[in-house]
Amino acid sequence: MPSFAAIKGGIEMNNGAFLQINEFFERYATALESFDTKHMSLHYSIPCTMISDDSTNLFTEASKLEGLFNQGTGFYKQFGIAHARPEIWSKRPISDRVAQVKLRWQYYDVLKQPVYNCDYFYIMKLDKNNQWKIELSVSVNEKENMDKWIAEKK
Repeated sequence: MPSFAAIKGGIEMNNGAFLQINEFFERYATALESFDTKHMSLHYSIPCTMISDDSTNLFTEASKLEGLFNQGTGFYKQFGIAHARPEIWSKRPISDRVAQVKLRWQYYDVLKQPVYNCDYFYIMKLDKNNQWKIELSVSVNEKENMDKWIAEKK
């Protein structure tokens, strides 16, 4: 179904803002690789929602979101994951200030050998300062791919 912006005559999202999505995910990957959970959480709107097949979590406090990221970085450290690369598959404006992004995260060890990958959908919105923030994060297959990788390591 077309968005309201499409119906009213086309998406008017600033092309520069749309291109900034790539840079946004590069900065997010840098924060992830340095285990900087505070910086990771700054990429999200508060409140934000994270969805997977097993759960739906609404975060109304940045500290709670940062706590979740602390758990994740603990996993990465434990299993030697040192690098993350976002591969954007698609970006689609939904309205003038909202976009849908589909990407694959590829994780690597310290030798830059592939570890596992996973797919995500994001709904992002330009905030009042025209900076992208993640409003909704949907994990398509991360748990399954992590579990498979861990089982193969044994």
